Amino acid sequence: MDTLGFLGPLGTHSEAAALHLNGLLDEPRELLPFPAIFQALSAVEEGQATGALVPVENSLEGSVNITLDALSSSDAFAVNLELIWGVRNELMMKYPKTEVRSIISHAQPLSQCRAYLKERHAAAKLVAVSSTAEAARLVALSRPEDGCAAICTARAGELYGLYPVAEDIQDTMANCTRFFLVERAGRKPPALRFADTPAPKKLLVISQIDGKRAGSLCEVLQEFAVRGVNMLRIESRPARTALGAYIFFFELEADAAEPLAASVEAVREKSIRLRTLGAFPVLTAANLKGAPLWSSL
Repeated sequence: MDTLGFLGPLGTHSEAAALHLNGLLDEPRELLPFPAIFQALSAVEEGQATGALVPVENSLEGSVNITLDALSSSDAFAVNLELIWGVRNELMMKYPKTEVRSIISHAQPLSQCRAYLKERHAAAKLVAVSSTAEAARLVALSRPEDGCAAICTARAGELYGLYPVAEDIQDTMANCTRFFLVERAGRKPPALRFADTPAPKKLLVISQIDGKRAGSLCEVLQEFAVRGVNMLRIESRPARTALGAYIFFFELEADAAEPLAASVEAVREKSIRLRTLGAFPVLTAANLKGAPLWSSL
């Protein structure tokens, strides 16, 4: 049976997104939790997992660098699908009638809820741990006098016997995380239960554009602009070869095949190395406020 890795343990936002995606696949997979994103991706690279659903960007906190670095460092990976997942953060306690003295969560939810925390629990100590599910586990072990609360998913609260104190405490209901389904390069993308969708997005990783020469990045961008290819996102990361050396991730609309192909070849000539990480559909989960079950860009 095919498998789908995710950032565990059970009860994380990553597990919730993986459960949702699994329900959309024509052939559901066995879900495998991993203690870290890097380990989930390593399992795919080494053939221990068919694929991994990993976060790549949060709308409030920005890029997930470990995912980008892993994708750029190995030719084994391909991105076969994107899922936009609405992040719903809950404040939960084992003893809900006690005063909140400390709030435990992953660093990202703590940041995503900073306005709520400042307004309602300014005096509480904030404690960052490895995941929201780990926060729920620690709160489940706490004593009444500790006054511990967790920012976690509703499922994590249920798994660890916690009670809700406040729901949807994120600073905006538009809070969402983009997940990539990463599989081995060359593997056919998974079939979905609904009708086939176009592949509206193409992801490129480009190595070492000459940043010391004025206008070199602009020249690359012009190759897309002059052919009418829309760039959806650009992200740079250190190449990890020398100070000042960078790689770039380009996300492009992929609906115009010929102009896109011509642009890519022109950019290839201006780059030390260019690799296509995938052309894939973008699904939007229903739990993102105002969004349909799925949509393409």
